[in-house]
Amino acid sequence: MAPSLFSDTDSPTDALPTPAPVASSSSSSDSASDSGSEYSPSSEYCAPLGGHAPDPSIDGTSVGGGEGGIRAENAEDVSDADKQTALRIKSEANALFSASKYRPSLDMYTASLNKNPFDPIVWSNRSAVRLKLEEHGLAIADASLANIAIMKPKAAVTDLKKVLSLDPKNGPAKAQLDATQKLLRRLQFEAAISSKDEIATSVKIADQLAQGASPIDADYKGPRLPEDGKPTAEFIDELIEWFKDGNVIPRRIAWQIVLGAFEVLKKEPSLVDAFIPEGETINVIGDTHGQFYDFYHLLSLTGRPSATHSLLFNGDFVDRGSWSTEIVIILFAYKWLYPGKIFLNRGNHETADMNKVYGFEGETKKKYSELTYKLFEEVFTALPLSTLITAAKPPRPDAAPNPKNPTLHHGVKRHFVVHGGLFSREDVMLDEIRKIPRLTQKQPGHEGLMCEMLWTDPQDAQGRGPSKRGVGIGFGPDVTRRWTEKNEVTAIIRSHEVRQGGYSVEHDGLCITVFSAPNYVDQVGNLAAFATIDDTGDIQYTTFSEQPHPAYAGGLGGGGF
Repeated sequence: MAPSLFSDTDSPTDALPTPAPVASSSSSSDSASDSGSEYSPSSEYCAPLGGHAPDPSIDGTSVGGGEGGIRAENAEDVSDADKQTALRIKSEANALFSASKYRPSLDMYTASLNKNPFDPIVWSNRSAVRLKLEEHGLAIADASLANIAIMKPKAAVTDLKKVLSLDPKNGPAKAQLDATQKLLRRLQFEAAISSKDEIATSVKIADQLAQGASPIDADYKGPRLPEDGKPTAEFIDELIEWFKDGNVIPRRIAWQIVLGAFEVLKKEPSLVDAFIPEGETINVIGDTHGQFYDFYHLLSLTGRPSATHSLLFNGDFVDRGSWSTEIVIILFAYKWLYPGKIFLNRGNHETADMNKVYGFEGETKKKYSELTYKLFEEVFTALPLSTLITAAKPPRPDAAPNPKNPTLHHGVKRHFVVHGGLFSREDVMLDEIRKIPRLTQKQPGHEGLMCEMLWTDPQDAQGRGPSKRGVGIGFGPDVTRRWTEKNEVTAIIRSHEVRQGGYSVEHDGLCITVFSAPNYVDQVGNLAAFATIDDTGDIQYTTFSEQPHPAYAGGLGGGGF
């Protein structure tokens, strides 16, 4: 949890007077699909739940302020009674935050600000809630720490210096500034080294393997690749059980698997075509985020991939959980074995910036080596950005229409699968997506098509809006409809956000979200889901709950966001 920039004693997780009873946790993280809370404060100041309290202005002075407004425009206009009421509501908000009830706590902090918008501690605490919900763009309006989470350290340094100029004795701000400056120096150093490093990591490792480097220890008892060096289904089955028992594999085997997948991935376009043959289905799976034991259970529900069974993993295989390397190595092994049946889209967490903050880099260095992490970083740049799933047969007449009057391409359904969502431009076509030079661009940056495909989110409002994350945009139902009709796509399927029920169908059936990490980071309490698409393009959804797992090894959340 990010500390308050203004006072340690006013942090939202401090010991507080006990308010009215708090319901069991049902918070949300990778954005806001929270189902709300049963909590009800004991006074008349009950903020609407589910994130619908009036949103504070950036400077904290007004929301419809002045005559007829709900906030005072001047500090002198706040009565002592309103100040006391604001403090009491803040205490209730703090208790909700401590109970991981992030959505209701957000509403209560807003209610406190409606009574007294001149308390900087409440703004800071509300920023901490925004960070928990990963609404980084909105958190920036309340404080500065969200710049770290979206890898904008220069902006964060500027903000933190401003805080210290106003409050020179602020210990948490000083510590955060020191840490951010170290991160900035590290990023600058790595960028300088990278620009001079002309030999790709994949080439270095391939040369080392050819020369016999990293031999397998004689006492190793785990799965080994067959003599021809390519995986089999039996090898991957053994690999999965080996990982389930808490083991790692020799570096040499890991390198061979990652390089084998790399050879397949780099030949694919940025938009991959996936056709569903007659009599077959494809499963579409959302974020798994290093939750290996839930991933293991997921494969028991979907069935493991084969020559007649396709699976599509829609990004964010890594970060957050402690078993990211296990998941991505298994996926890469399957991709190497079944290149036309396993489809892997890139997520915003298969990027260098996010891996530094959210755990994958540290996990990989600990389990394997720094060179192994650099190999993953390179191979992630080869992951396609999207997949176009095309049915073999026309829709069944008896199938429930979803969406109604679906857009067809030559009489069949097509689903566009992407991690984040749609675009700031109106004229983006499938052919342009297919030709995105991802291998030369490497990282998505903070703007452009690649960035938007990994980061954007749907919104209820029409048109386009600013991103609550601070990266990408929000796109409305009208944007989705125009894009799908223009590109003859039945619907888009995306991931990227927690859904309490595991999935959601929005924008009149044109925008589907599937999230496959149950009880995300052991806190959110959500179901997970995957979609099954048959040869007519009909979609069914399966939900599942979390599975028991060993204690986390520190991978959750990386830098505390």
